Amino acid sequence: MARKSIDLLVATPPEWTKAALGDFDAFLADHANCERKASALAMSMIVKYKDRTSIIPALIALAQEELEHFQQVYELMEKRNLRLTADVPDPYVNQLLAVARHGREERFIDRMLICSLVECRGAERFRMVAEAVEDPELQAFYEGLYKSETKHGHLFVQLLLKEVAEDLVYPRLLELAEAEAEIIRGLPARAALH
Repeated sequence: MARKSIDLLVATPPEWTKAALGDFDAFLADHANCERKASALAMSMIVKYKDRTSIIPALIALAQEELEHFQQVYELMEKRNLRLTADVPDPYVNQLLAVARHGREERFIDRMLICSLVECRGAERFRMVAEAVEDPELQAFYEGLYKSETKHGHLFVQLLLKEVAEDLVYPRLLELAEAEAEIIRGLPARAALH
């Protein structure tokens, strides 16, 4: 897939990796919830934007892939005798969604671009985990997820460009990336994906 998104404007601080690895069981539980929610989000977008038929097949495939990732994380949890945990509000995602505009077209553009940024941030953090863990199985797993999430980050922009003119996409993506960078700067490091 061709590169379509933009680079994140600020890197995740190294303290995040220490927090994630410092309570890896909590990180895995949160990671599982994130994969489940990503699958559900793709399915909800299919229903919400059913008139945008050019993006539906890719969203179906994305929902299936995210559900497969959920299954893989759940299997890792089972090996560690961990249980799924209740959802807790995600301050990162909630702050990003708060910047989304209203109006059908504007909301669609912003949701797709926010999804792109969330996937790009997830990719960066999966790479950080892959580079920091010592277990070869976990290294390989998170390296694979890094590659997959990177593709997803580009996919949302690629799909949006099927529906919306490029000059409406990239200026807004830059604005949202700037907002995302500010959010990252203000979040405490914790044993969670975001």
